[in-house]
Amino acid sequence: MPRHRNVKIVATLGPASQDYDAIRALHEAGADVFRLNMSHGSHDSIREKHGIIRRIEAELGSPICILADLQGPKLRVGVFAKGEEELAEGARFRLDLDEAEGDSARVCLPHPEIFAALEPGATLLVNDGKIRLRVTECGDDFAECDVMVGGVISNRKGVNVPDVELPLAALSEKDREDLEFACELGVDWLALSFVQRARDVTEARELAGGRAAILSKIEKPSAVSRFAAILEASDGVMVARGDLGVELPVQNVPPIQKRLVRACRAAAKPVIVATQMLESMIESPVPTRAEVSDVATAIYEGADAIMLSAESAAGSYPVEAVTTMDNVAREVEDDPTYREVIEASRRAARTTVADGIVAAAREIAETTDIKAICCFTESGTTALLTARERPRVPIVAMTSVLRTARRLVLSWGVNCVMTDELSRFKLAVINAARAARALGYATADDQIVVTAGVPFNMPGTTNILRVAPCQESLIYATEPG
Repeated sequence: MPRHRNVKIVATLGPASQDYDAIRALHEAGADVFRLNMSHGSHDSIREKHGIIRRIEAELGSPICILADLQGPKLRVGVFAKGEEELAEGARFRLDLDEAEGDSARVCLPHPEIFAALEPGATLLVNDGKIRLRVTECGDDFAECDVMVGGVISNRKGVNVPDVELPLAALSEKDREDLEFACELGVDWLALSFVQRARDVTEARELAGGRAAILSKIEKPSAVSRFAAILEASDGVMVARGDLGVELPVQNVPPIQKRLVRACRAAAKPVIVATQMLESMIESPVPTRAEVSDVATAIYEGADAIMLSAESAAGSYPVEAVTTMDNVAREVEDDPTYREVIEASRRAARTTVADGIVAAAREIAETTDIKAICCFTESGTTALLTARERPRVPIVAMTSVLRTARRLVLSWGVNCVMTDELSRFKLAVINAARAARALGYATADDQIVVTAGVPFNMPGTTNILRVAPCQESLIYATEPG
């Protein structure tokens, strides 16, 4: 389904969007990518949603991308004898390995790896940062803390440790099982939680074995400080602003978002901006003005995709949330200022023949009356490089590899079309012209740019650029071979 926008929309599936009618409605409203949250739901329910998406894909004859989001290690306190306690500012509170029920003075924190990494002065955040503790004394099995910000603490609330790199792998035993299940199921992307270092990504990649692309969620300060290495090891990135806003001062998150988006664009790797984008639409049919501005900001920055979480998974207005995102995206991308911002933030990267080909394709499209850039790609790299250029005309990615087409759905401006394996460039041009016409981007009287690599069906060989007519009789008359 060709969209009238470039940024992609990721919709999380959940109780509010788990049957065929609901999922199809989300896709028709504008959802390009469906996120399956492995933190919630059984393997059977995940398999059912996956099957529905693939059924819709087959019915529409257009690739749909599926993202499986791994839970990651969950750090939580134990339970309280009364279910909850009120911690007063200035009070003392102890965390330890004792499994006895907690009270106003202490509670179990069943994670010895945290105590092994703590030092006096470290900060512990409980319940999404609503309670802030400062470590005054610690050992292998305890941490004595001062309550800096008090509040109600209750059973199994989450704990964040922003000041310390924890000796924890990004993949728990549950994550390993979920990863194997998702890869066998046939998802296109795996979102990796709790990334602290590049080797976390490398481990997930080895386990995936090429069956899914790896997307790193940037949600910890250590990931921000090591972002260059993490980006190099990843196929894509999610700016997970919720956890970033807990572990870092909230005012730090907007500039971090801008830096990460620009770095991903320069590296030609997809980037999703996520968390609380239209959160009020969980309960309201319309968003706040601030939320609309937040969505627009991510689009102006050139993000590949913007994501809905609870809005589409558990909210009362999932279709309306997708429709709102679609409307905002169209309005922003129609704004002349959008092109000015996108082009001013383009960073030249001209180190390979493929770089030069895609840059030339964009420049030709912008200086002549070209209706689309059609690129033939096996691995997806040429389409990603073309998307990095953020051209003014649609990008049509032609591939014979279904897995590649599905993964590319996440990328800015890319419209994926399946084609047979080709051996002659003339056939490539004919197929490109047919696709551009079928998608409504061109007529028989128009011209397109076609890029490809010869010999065909070999990744990394992009070496041809041709300005071609969309009328097949002219192609036969002008194309050699």
